[in-house]
Amino acid sequence: MRLFLDEISVSFGENEVLQNVTFEVNEKDKVAIVGRNGSGKTTLLNVIMGEQEIDKIDGGNAKEKIQKTGKFRIGHLKQIDFENEEELFEDEILKVYFDVLETKRQIDNLEEKMKVDCEEKDISKYEKLLLEYEMIGGYTYQKEYNNAIKKFGFSEEDKKKKICEFSGGQRTKIALIKLLLSKPDLLVLDEPTNHLDITSTMWLEEYLASYPKAIIVVSHDRAFMDKFVNVVYEIERGKVKKYLGNYSKFIKTKQENFEKDLKDYNKKTEERDRLQALADRFRYKATKAKMAQSKLKAIEKMGDIVRPDVADTKVFKFQTKPFTESGSEVMFANDIEIGYSGQALCRLTFRIMKGDKIGIVGGNGLGKSTLLKTIMQKIPLIKGKFGFGTNVEIGYFDQQTATNNVPDESVLENFLKAFPEEDTENARNILGSVCFSGDDVFKNLKDLSGGEKVRLELCKIMKRRPNFLILDEPTNHMDIVSREAFEKLLEKYEGTILFVSHDRYFVNKIASSLIVFEESGARFLKETTYSEFEKSLEDKQNENEKTFVAVQPIEEKKGKTNNTYIANKERAKKEAKRKQLERKIEELETQISMLESQMCLPEVCSDYIKVMDIQSQIDEKNKELEMLMEEWAKIE
Repeated sequence: MRLFLDEISVSFGENEVLQNVTFEVNEKDKVAIVGRNGSGKTTLLNVIMGEQEIDKIDGGNAKEKIQKTGKFRIGHLKQIDFENEEELFEDEILKVYFDVLETKRQIDNLEEKMKVDCEEKDISKYEKLLLEYEMIGGYTYQKEYNNAIKKFGFSEEDKKKKICEFSGGQRTKIALIKLLLSKPDLLVLDEPTNHLDITSTMWLEEYLASYPKAIIVVSHDRAFMDKFVNVVYEIERGKVKKYLGNYSKFIKTKQENFEKDLKDYNKKTEERDRLQALADRFRYKATKAKMAQSKLKAIEKMGDIVRPDVADTKVFKFQTKPFTESGSEVMFANDIEIGYSGQALCRLTFRIMKGDKIGIVGGNGLGKSTLLKTIMQKIPLIKGKFGFGTNVEIGYFDQQTATNNVPDESVLENFLKAFPEEDTENARNILGSVCFSGDDVFKNLKDLSGGEKVRLELCKIMKRRPNFLILDEPTNHMDIVSREAFEKLLEKYEGTILFVSHDRYFVNKIASSLIVFEESGARFLKETTYSEFEKSLEDKQNENEKTFVAVQPIEEKKGKTNNTYIANKERAKKEAKRKQLERKIEELETQISMLESQMCLPEVCSDYIKVMDIQSQIDEKNKELEMLMEEWAKIE
């Protein structure tokens, strides 16, 4: 398959959102589209999905600008809907496996028929059906969808619930599971991690890394994109530029390109100025007039020298020094139990000292936001005791309050209501520091984007310059540039911070200690970064995989062979072999993915010998992978 957009443009009125954009996706490409909020990322996705018309140029056919090679199916989250919300969750997911279930039904019917009357043609058909069933995943589909359901935070009980019983966020996750399991030829994902906790996000990125077909993703999650993306398209000021590699490689290459272009610009400018100076000096001297003319012609040949664009990094600015300094101890919590309606989610003890920056991480529904709401006395404490030190002034950000139930008033009116002592001019200057410039201050709150609402709420919090920030998912609606700016502000902030976030990159950058919520409870990890915590989890998982507890023989009774022991022993052998095969399969898939990425490199794709060599390696590894998969399917 191949999707190619040939210099397309999209305008809304006089505003040209996309300008002469060239965009390409080939089979197995893992493509990320990045850019500021409002830059045109979703518009580009809508063009790809055929939901947005492109500009017609000189009366030409716009459809010729969008080329599709080969028959391929595109899957987009927006297109996943539920025909009947009374349907059970599990039944809704099983719709994805219509071909598998239909083949199984045919196999069962044929087995019943063969019990009574078995003909040669039935045996032949039966063998073909079994082969087809294996090829379309008949022996693995149950494990596949059960694993996805579990990793997205749903329980066994949830599988028997109706779709209408789930929240909006949960229904979005169900739709995402359906989309992933349907395995389209081109998977299109717009901010797929928005409703996911860290555990679900890590599973999703592993799934996408091994996805055998093409992917386009729009995301602000840097750690997520680093795991599987091999091509990045950046939209900036309406134009699109392509970079090879993951997100970190894109950032490095972009900076290197800018420095090179700036150096070339400075050299050309210096040369032009030198030539101009010589021409000006000698143009009126008869003996030197010819030389002066040659210099002027050389300048003309240089053409326009355009300074490279500086990246669009316009972001908000806050004061990072609190008005009042707190005491040494900011907060304590002794054996507290938190939860709802007297039902405890966990028990926790911790102590926060001045200057601590503590990140709260863990799965959805385990108590992260509940802890913050309890501290802010929005819900009652079940048991235990907590309190604050001297001179503690809290600034509390709650993303739900910031983005929902906004009043019908302008940005400026809302700000002045919070700070009536400020005059209009000063208020506009303060709002300008968080990118509400010009007439933006007259926008109605109900017309603001999620990111704009967050900026306004943070502006009001930081205007008070508290010494203890309590933040619940502050970066959810921020683009990458804004997140990076906010990270730098929090790194410089001289107060104390307690925050919840699912953005691993953000947590790792800010938090010096962690409160971790798990199924087994919550724990405080003092002086532990997120990278250190993640590594400890990986080490533990690797250790568990290495550990193999042999089944001990049970004494034979009355000379009879112990059948239970033999069965357990065989089961243990098969389980060990299965895990070994899965590790080898995963290693091979990673190696194949890396080789395929190399094929996209300019220095490789232009060299026929290198291409043939790499393709030979890929073919060899695919053969080996096929053999391992067959062996694994037999055991499974």
